[in-house]
Amino acid sequence: MSSAVTSQPGQEKSGFSSSGAAPPIGCPPGLEYLAQMDEVYLNQKVDLLEILTNTALEVPNRYSVENASGQRAYFAQEESECCNRICCGPNRGFQMHITMNDGREVIKCEREFKCCAGCCWCANGDHCGWEMTVEAPPGNLIGYIRQQGSKWKMNLALYDANRVKLYDIWSKCCPIFCVCCIDDINFYVHDVKSGNRLSPRIYKKWAGWVRECCTRADLLVCEFPGMDVKEKALFVCACFMIDVMVFEPQKKNNN
Repeated sequence: MSSAVTSQPGQEKSGFSSSGAAPPIGCPPGLEYLAQMDEVYLNQKVDLLEILTNTALEVPNRYSVENASGQRAYFAQEESECCNRICCGPNRGFQMHITMNDGREVIKCEREFKCCAGCCWCANGDHCGWEMTVEAPPGNLIGYIRQQGSKWKMNLALYDANRVKLYDIWSKCCPIFCVCCIDDINFYVHDVKSGNRLSPRIYKKWAGWVRECCTRADLLVCEFPGMDVKEKALFVCACFMIDVMVFEPQKKNNN
C-alpha cells in the first residue's frame, strides 16, 4: 500500500519533498502540493463488491492521487446516486471530491446528467456534449472541461473560468481499448493558439493481466511540466472524464 504524504508544503518527505519555494501567486489553498508536481498518478482503487458481482453492482469510483514514488498526495471520491450508476452507467451525472490527507476538500468537479450526451458527431450542441465544471477550492470556479464534436476520435477542450479555450485533448484513432492493449494508451494535448502538440499528455498504463481482466480499476498518468497550478487541476479532472467516458464503457463490455 502506498504511503500518504503527511508533511505540509515546505517540509521534507522522502520521495515527495518540497522545493522550499513560496506557493505560486494565485495558487488555490491546498494545491501547494500539486504546484510542485510535474506528473500525477491516478490509481483507481479496486472494489471487492464489483469483483464479486462481476461489475453488475456499480460503486462510486475512488482514486489515490499519487506522485511518481507512489506516495499519496490527494484522494478523490465520486459522489453519485446508486440508481444513476446502475441504470445509466458511464452516462451518469456525478461529482468528484478531491481531498488532502487531512480530509480537507481542495477541488470539486461536477458533470451533470444529460439524457442524450456522448456522441462525438453532435457533441458541439449544448445538450449533446458532456461538460464538467471545476472548482478549487469548492465554490471558486477555475474552469470547464467540455466534450467537442469530432468525426471519430474523442476530443475534450479545457477552458478557463471565463470560457477562454486553453487546450485540446485528443485520443488515438483506434476506438477499441481492451486487455490486449499492453502499451500506454495516449491522449495528446494541443495548444489552442498554435495548434501544436505539446509535451504534456494523459495516458493509461497497462496494470497487468489480473487487474485488467478481473477489475475495472485503471491507472492513469497525467504529465503537465511547467503548467500553471489551476491548469494542472483541470488536467487532473480531465482524467476523471476520460476514465468514465472511454475506459469504463470498454471494461463493462469486456466483462
